[in-house]
Amino acid sequence: MTDQTPQVRLERAKEASRATAALTSDDKGRALEAIAVALEENAPAVIEANGRDIARGQADGIGDSLIDRLRLDAKRVAALASAVREVAALPDPVGRVVGGHRMPNGVALEQVRVPFGVVGAIYEARPNVTVDIAALALRSGNAVVLRGGSAARDSNSVLVQIMRDALQSAGVTPEAVQTVDDFGRDGAKALMHGRGLVDVLVPRGSAGLIETVVTESTVPVIETGAGNVHIVLDETAPDDWATDIVVNAKVQRPSVCNAVETVLVLRQAAPRLVPLVASALQSEGVAIHGDDMVVGLVTNVIPATEEDWATEYLSLDIAIKVVDTLDDALDHIRRYSTGHTESIITTDTRNAERFLAEVDSAVVMVNTSTRFTDGAEFGFGAEVGISTQKLHARGPMGLSELTSTKWLARGAGQTRA
Repeated sequence: MTDQTPQVRLERAKEASRATAALTSDDKGRALEAIAVALEENAPAVIEANGRDIARGQADGIGDSLIDRLRLDAKRVAALASAVREVAALPDPVGRVVGGHRMPNGVALEQVRVPFGVVGAIYEARPNVTVDIAALALRSGNAVVLRGGSAARDSNSVLVQIMRDALQSAGVTPEAVQTVDDFGRDGAKALMHGRGLVDVLVPRGSAGLIETVVTESTVPVIETGAGNVHIVLDETAPDDWATDIVVNAKVQRPSVCNAVETVLVLRQAAPRLVPLVASALQSEGVAIHGDDMVVGLVTNVIPATEEDWATEYLSLDIAIKVVDTLDDALDHIRRYSTGHTESIITTDTRNAERFLAEVDSAVVMVNTSTRFTDGAEFGFGAEVGISTQKLHARGPMGLSELTSTKWLARGAGQTRA
């Protein structure tokens, strides 16, 4: 790929999108299988390139959470290939009838799903996203243009070339997968300003990156938000559920957006639950930032500040606050949540149903870990991102969220009076 301008890449993606839109479901399935096989066969090259990115990131001090997101080992490359196959096995959304009816004059109307055309993605230090978004875009009949950031430049370069070669071998135009990484910020700017060439743009990464894309883009953007995620423990929360779920939600992979960042404990349950949950967290190396009551109940607690309630740590840190009532917990979530995922641990049906009804986040849970907010866990094979906005798509975004609709009208000579 030696084009001299990002504009040329966008134009080629637009042209390729017409070809991908015309692919049959079987065509797309074969193309994705070719990508999965190529990833497996070229795993050593991917891991070698990723090693260069890791070494550079460590030298630059980008932080443990970004290093974790950046890392690709043999297990993760195999998981990428598996995710591509899962996407290939999903029902093709293109052509699916959404609705329709017959007008009084006899004209038959039908609303069907169609590809967007060109899907753009801007993201940071996540080479897995390179494959996930490309697979979802292709399965839904789209072309894709990727801007993966400098931290993963070597990994992304190899992954994109592997996918383009695989498409070529499957008889699908390789121009359907493009990258503008080699143009740096100019590439990102071209994506954000590619009106008429880019049909939808999805940012994934830090709050700063997402804010930049949302505010500067002249193309439609689906906003994926940061994850200041909450778990509420009420008076009826069982000891084992509270400890197991909170520890899983924080420790299983702390660097991701669905990891819990703040635990709110109702006051009546605090003497019982706070020491138990805090001890379980601390045994896993988690640093606790707590309010005055938490400080009084647990040793080795960092006194929390106002900033802690608004922080997405993405690390082995967590904030714990004691609140008087469920009303106070809901008020806290409304004030500090980024609208990603919230969960309540309770055996009180009324509290559970009230929480589900009143919390306005993309995913609201009862008695389960927030780590389940994930496209693969939801059965989408992979995800484009987790949308925290309310138009078109919300929550984990799979194939259907990469399609639009159009109306088909079939008549027999009718004219409008």
